[in-house]
Amino acid sequence: MATTTTQAPVEAQLLVSISDLSMVNDIKKAISMLKGVTKVKKQRTKTRIYDPETGEYMNDRAVRDIEQALDDAKHGRLKTYNSVDEFFKEMGL
Repeated sequence: MATTTTQAPVEAQLLVSISDLSMVNDIKKAISMLKGVTKVKKQRTKTRIYDPETGEYMNDRAVRDIEQALDDAKHGRLKTYNSVDEFFKEMGL
């Protein structure tokens, strides 16, 4: 008996940045008319907040802090408190 192999179709995504916002709808319509295009959606870019003191974007720092917290939890590097008051006291609040 012969075996056959089938591959699931793979889709690719193409990101297009547009500086003239008045052209967005026209460009979206033109791209959607191209053969093989299955979906076109409009998405605004996210605002990035720059911190000149650290030279980092705050969004990037937040992601890095979350990744560090997850790694700390995974490796058991946790601090426990007996009460909320004890936590606030240590935080200086």
